Amino acid sequence: MDKQIHFAIVGCGRIAQRHAEHIDKVGKLVAVCDIINEKADLLAQKYDAMAYYNIDELLLNEKSVDVVSICSPNGLHAVHSIKSLKSGYNVLCEKPLALSVNDCGEMIKTAERVNKRLFAIKQNRYNPPVAAVKKLIDEDRLGKILSIQLSCFWNRDENYYRNSWKGTKDLDGGTLYTQFSHFIDLLYWMIGDIKNIKAYTGNYLHKGIIEFEDTGVAIIEFENSAIGTINYTVNSYNKNMEGSLTIFGEKGTVKIGGQYLNEIEYQNIENYKIENLPEGNKANNYGTYYGSMSNHDKVYENLVDVLNNNASISTSAFEGLKTVEIINKFYNNSTAV
Repeated sequence: MDKQIHFAIVGCGRIAQRHAEHIDKVGKLVAVCDIINEKADLLAQKYDAMAYYNIDELLLNEKSVDVVSICSPNGLHAVHSIKSLKSGYNVLCEKPLALSVNDCGEMIKTAERVNKRLFAIKQNRYNPPVAAVKKLIDEDRLGKILSIQLSCFWNRDENYYRNSWKGTKDLDGGTLYTQFSHFIDLLYWMIGDIKNIKAYTGNYLHKGIIEFEDTGVAIIEFENSAIGTINYTVNSYNKNMEGSLTIFGEKGTVKIGGQYLNEIEYQNIENYKIENLPEGNKANNYGTYYGSMSNHDKVYENLVDVLNNNASISTSAFEGLKTVEIINKFYNNSTAV
């Protein structure tokens, strides 16, 4: 019989609620932690877990925990993950893995040194249309990839950022980290590494609200010689518009669209058609806005399978590092307008 995996959650904000739901289905949530006492208390009460207000106290006292799920602000992912690993726990870290390639590398090195697992969240890979197109590429049904177009048109208004770490340079990092890192991951996963990038960014509607851009565009050259564009904004009027990825290959063209990469909007492929896709999960609903499709259940199912049955890890920390590397390259080669 498989061992029941015990979990702790660090950071009890919105995304932690989703983690707790899925932990409850595959294991047991035994401890939670947040520096805002009320947030920790509410989540702990709901799942009959112990509440902590300091990560060091949690790591010192909860010896039955197998995995610490890091749901704290982006800028704290590295320090919280490394502390947890050094204390002898496996770690599941929310996106982005960290805000710098160096921090990602330190997290990976620490996990290897203490012989613990470091899992990364890459939930969009599980979207049925995304998985189907990845299979197309792996089977070479599109032939040589010529060009791509990534479009991310969402809405994040002043209320989203109010009284929050979101929008700050130190803890959030930038729009690509918090809103669209899952989309950047798909570029690397499907098309490959990026060789050159030239970008422009602007803050048009969020001056005085966030410390970075609300809009960006980029021209990119991949290592495999494909070229592409990234076009994103959080200024879509009143609501999210779309998150789409269009791929042009020598033997086919396909567009994954919808608001959250949740449907095949266009396909014309030589001697092939994507059909009968499962519906997939709904988008994360945060009340006034939606996030990416909610595939955390697949992440947790894989984690339990890895720890209990030595299965293959679905998304490695190295791939989390590569996403951060591409985002860093974008910002380091961008001009503010």
